[in-house]
Amino acid sequence: MSSPSPTEAALNEAPPEQRLHRWSWLFVLLMQLRQFLLPLVALLVFGNRGDRDQMWSYLAALVVIVVLVGTSVLQYLTYRYRIGRDAISVRSGVVSRNRREIPFARIHNVVVHQNPLHRLFGVAELRLESAGGARPEAEMRVLKLSQALALEQLVRHRGQAVVAPPATTDADLDADAVTPPVDDGVLLQLSTPEVVRIGLLSNRGWVVVLAAVGASFQLFPDGTVTDAIEEGGRQALGYANGLHPATWVWAVAALVAAAAFWVLLRVFSVVLALLRYHGFQLSEQERRLTVVSGLLTRLRSSVARRRIQAWTLRESPLQRWAGRRHLRIDIAAGVSEENQRRDLRELAPLATPEAADALVQHLLPQVQWPPAHWQPVQQRGWWRLSLGTAVWVPLVAAAGVWNEVPWAAVILLWLPWSAFRAHRQMARMGYHLDDQYVAVRGGWWQRWWRFAELDKLQVLRLSRSPLDRLLGTASVWLDTAGASGSVALCLRYLPDAEARAVHARLSAALAQRRLRW
Repeated sequence: MSSPSPTEAALNEAPPEQRLHRWSWLFVLLMQLRQFLLPLVALLVFGNRGDRDQMWSYLAALVVIVVLVGTSVLQYLTYRYRIGRDAISVRSGVVSRNRREIPFARIHNVVVHQNPLHRLFGVAELRLESAGGARPEAEMRVLKLSQALALEQLVRHRGQAVVAPPATTDADLDADAVTPPVDDGVLLQLSTPEVVRIGLLSNRGWVVVLAAVGASFQLFPDGTVTDAIEEGGRQALGYANGLHPATWVWAVAALVAAAAFWVLLRVFSVVLALLRYHGFQLSEQERRLTVVSGLLTRLRSSVARRRIQAWTLRESPLQRWAGRRHLRIDIAAGVSEENQRRDLRELAPLATPEAADALVQHLLPQVQWPPAHWQPVQQRGWWRLSLGTAVWVPLVAAAGVWNEVPWAAVILLWLPWSAFRAHRQMARMGYHLDDQYVAVRGGWWQRWWRFAELDKLQVLRLSRSPLDRLLGTASVWLDTAGASGSVALCLRYLPDAEARAVHARLSAALAQRRLRW
């Protein structure tokens, strides 16, 4: 009986466990301090009031910080991971010991996250995400950047590489000298002017305004902000009245103020766009898509093409005027943190219609996009889209007039606009169905297209509301893994017979096809 070769012995030998970066405990501590920041501030501020000795408040805060430091160090000491041939094994826990086996084939998304502090230390945070779930399968805070990129490459090859990335030491190269993996083909790259255009064509500036307003009400005592606004407005109004301006001056001043506020919103939007999309690059390597973007915080996210479940194209009025569109995808991974999605969702934050269609055709060569023909929806039920507005607008106007607010009747002018918009929305509704995919379109002011391959559909539902039964219509709802966003994959307001025929056709197609996700 022949003995195994040295190569086979090396393959069969279990790889050693590895630790996180030596500064990992510091980043865990900073994350915990951020979570406990408000309680600590409240303890120091409000704990000193009354007859209590101030020393007890400071001592309590010190005890909390010591406990957090100890917990962070223990997490670092007890966290181990092992990179095997087909899976990653993670061992963690201080009191309760946990061990997780994560097969490479089950990892849907890999995220390499670097904020400014990470970049300063030459490290990165790595997250491994699978389908569904409220948390990542593994969060490695933090690894040397070279280790994180090497592990990402290993996941790309789905564990075909046998040799684990070597553990780095203090003598390793600085992170700035580490070269990221070279991608085979760049599918989309946004220049700085194009990123600025994203900000100019979006309303992201409202996020800054609303956050500033909310922070002011949280940081200052109750009534301080409102009193300051009222006092400032009273003084400005008194000064203006002292000048005795004409009516046209008031109108010009109002227009100038509105224009200044609009410009300020655009500036905020551009700043946020630069922070998020600076250096945006979509590339493809071995049927896996990778997006790298971010000015201060760099985010590198990758997903296999086969994990894409559905596609959504959107077009706002400003984007349509500029000849641009927005392409998003749904994937099976469903991880979110701090109400922000960190997995790959945007393939093209902004692109020309031709570039967006070409990207879809490249990634879905078996699909003919855009469809040559859209099946329209009957127009006779267009009023149903404005039915809610037709009910609540008169009620609000009547309530205002009843409470001696005559100008509340102006809100009735919204009714003809709502009816016109509903008619245009129904005119643009349509769907396309063939042997490869199903697509729907809708919207008028805000236009959208949504489609998915038949192999990615999981659930079909035929729905009829009381109004549908009255009008003789029905809707066919389609569900895919990881469905998200405000646009549903639904064939709405079809004649009942047509809806049942579509439902039967899709049911037969799903019964004969294998689900791919």
